[in-house]
Amino acid sequence: MASSAFFCNSINPSTSVFSRTHFSFPIFSTSTVEFSSFAQYNFHFKTKKSDHQNKRFTQVKAVVTESPTVAESNGKLSEQKKLRILVAGGGIGGLVFALAAKRKGFEVLVFEKDLSAIRGEGQYRGPIQVQSNALAALEAIDLEVAEEVMRAGCITGDRINGLVDGVSGTWYCKFDTFTPAAERGLPVTRVISRMTLQQILACAVGEDVIMNASNVINFQDNEDKVTVTLENGQQFEGDLLVGADGIWSKVRKNLFGPKEATYSGYTCYTGIADFVPVDIESVGYRVFLGHKQYFVSSDVGAGKMQWYAFHNEPPGGVDSPNGKKERLLKIFEGWCDNVIDLLHATDEDAILRRDIYDREPVFTWGKGRVTLLGDSIHAMQPNMGQGGCMAIEDSYQLALELDKAWKQSIESGTPVDVVSSLKSYERTRRLRVAIIHGMARMAAIMASTYKAYLGVGLGPLSFLTKYRIPHPGRVGGRFFIDIAMPVMLNWVLGGNSSKLEGRPLSCRLSDKASDQLQTWFEDDNALERALNGEWFLLPFGDDAVQEPICLSRDENIPCMVGSESQEDFPGKSIVISSPQVSKMHARISYKDGGFYVIDLQSEHGTFITDNDGRRSRVPPNFPTLFHPSEAIEFGSAGKAKFRVKVMKSPAKIKEKGGNEILQSV
Repeated sequence: MASSAFFCNSINPSTSVFSRTHFSFPIFSTSTVEFSSFAQYNFHFKTKKSDHQNKRFTQVKAVVTESPTVAESNGKLSEQKKLRILVAGGGIGGLVFALAAKRKGFEVLVFEKDLSAIRGEGQYRGPIQVQSNALAALEAIDLEVAEEVMRAGCITGDRINGLVDGVSGTWYCKFDTFTPAAERGLPVTRVISRMTLQQILACAVGEDVIMNASNVINFQDNEDKVTVTLENGQQFEGDLLVGADGIWSKVRKNLFGPKEATYSGYTCYTGIADFVPVDIESVGYRVFLGHKQYFVSSDVGAGKMQWYAFHNEPPGGVDSPNGKKERLLKIFEGWCDNVIDLLHATDEDAILRRDIYDREPVFTWGKGRVTLLGDSIHAMQPNMGQGGCMAIEDSYQLALELDKAWKQSIESGTPVDVVSSLKSYERTRRLRVAIIHGMARMAAIMASTYKAYLGVGLGPLSFLTKYRIPHPGRVGGRFFIDIAMPVMLNWVLGGNSSKLEGRPLSCRLSDKASDQLQTWFEDDNALERALNGEWFLLPFGDDAVQEPICLSRDENIPCMVGSESQEDFPGKSIVISSPQVSKMHARISYKDGGFYVIDLQSEHGTFITDNDGRRSRVPPNFPTLFHPSEAIEFGSAGKAKFRVKVMKSPAKIKEKGGNEILQSV
């Protein structure tokens, strides 16, 4: 297996404030692992190959810190070293905890089987959402590292986020993730590449703390010490073991015995596309609701969009070669342009698939000198975007409890009560984690059982959908969400931020939202006016023969639609050769940020079909506002039918993301 290389570009771990020392871990009967007294930051981690070449003697560098000399016992100063902590797993949770423990002055050693990949996600799985509560905890752990993460991430919390109808694309509920953060002086939610986040954390932790190609398969709790065994047979001893090795944790299995993870009922396709939507400046992420399926899209910066497509089906499904994209287009056939266009813009090779599992919340997180954090103990579904965030909160709390226990031991002159500190960590975390775990499951149920109209999912009664009768669950659900969502977001994003030690309680003026944010929450038309793209009428239907019509946002350049050219008309004349189209049929004009169509008393009329499928005739000589994705018919026979679409011009795409193709909402 090739070695991983991580390079520290801008992180400068503040370890110079601590003194450093040598120590050795006993392994097997005669071997020891030696640690150097200085750190280098070129991040060339050891691999299995190097372990094989050095079976009898293995050298691993690690940065460790010496505890301060502060205790006084019977009138004498006594010196006591801090704990030696072993961490199984070098994912996000393991690395954040290692950083937190290191900043508290503990000796830490992280075992990771493969730092070249993101466990369970893969290098191309893409970004992870780090919400305000997790960023605040990271600030309390290490402000410099938190700042580096925030600089590298893409802010989504400063825009509109929320739920929309998957078919019509209309807003169901908008989330305000900015206000809960701003009111508490917290960083605003970001998304960041998993690889980038791991590199930042690994660099801050230090290469000497991390043993790559080291897979913990077993451990032995000897009451006063813990000994871990690696896959290659090596053994290491420490004062406690923290299992951060993910949903399929070997530490958990050895603690509590084998237990199957819970299948969510959904398989998940995910991908990243070079795609810049026209609402990129006003919308951060959206969840598109549907029956037994749903779709999530998010801006991830650098002219890219990430998406997740969830579909209810048994686990273990396999797609035909190069068949993922084709299957998704079939599953989401008839859904709004936001979904379909994003799928079309994604390369087949960039689409990955995995089944979604979680684990039931449990009361006990560990035994003796061994505990768990993150997915190892509370793996949750991704619907709240809080899986990694909970691991970061866990890391802060666990390091805090261990530090408290060490300080108490200094004051009392007694050994550190590791077991009690681990139990205190469990008590502090389990209720909050269990609630958010339940919210993630609830979010999945809500997203996939959403029904816009009566008849959806009713088989023989599906004909009822054509009457467009709102489903009672949709109406009641929206009422509940409008009341509960602000409370929930305040609690989830606010977290326990007021209790975080080492973090200043001040407003982050660097995180700002648009002045129009509140208006966008209250007015869908205002949100529509913020679209940054060109408006087109695209012909569709079996008899479509017209060219696309580009509409002008210049109020002085209206568009005249008719069967004959109007040379004297002060604007653009569009000729449609159809017996259903009158000589001067309709006029399209732009005013106050919106486009309006006026039927000029045409013989066969002008019709608009809205995003909910309702078709209505435009009243003559009266301006009627139309919206993206709606259909406009000139005449009643459907011979001159156009869809309204807002698309990026090639020049604007190049400025944003370097891609020179037309892209739509």
